[in-house]
Amino acid sequence: MRVRLCHLHDLPDGGSRGFDPCEAGRDTILALRDGRRVYGYLDDCPHHPGAPMAWRKDAYLNGSGTRIVCHGHGAQFDIATGTCVLGPCFGQALTSLNLNVDEQDDVWLRLLSAWRP
Repeated sequence: MRVRLCHLHDLPDGGSRGFDPCEAGRDTILALRDGRRVYGYLDDCPHHPGAPMAWRKDAYLNGSGTRIVCHGHGAQFDIATGTCVLGPCFGQALTSLNLNVDEQDDVWLRLLSAWRP
């Protein structure tokens, strides 16, 4: 099953955005754009599962936009791999999601039918 998240231009290059594709009432995934490449992860820090990572809506990145940051305790994650490079969950990783951009520049999430946040 595929879920359309947005158009590529709705996700700023070098920026991040949260989405609620399963209508949980809160952002359950985060997407990050680097040119035409889009990375996706569950909005769920391995150090404190269930706690949202953004410090405000769509604010998942550090000030320089080079790492994903969990607002709860400051853990920092590599954007391309989701691996924690600094903080209490060092070496652990965010759960990666399968996002792709189609020919019309729509960003899609591929879901397993049984997945629920």
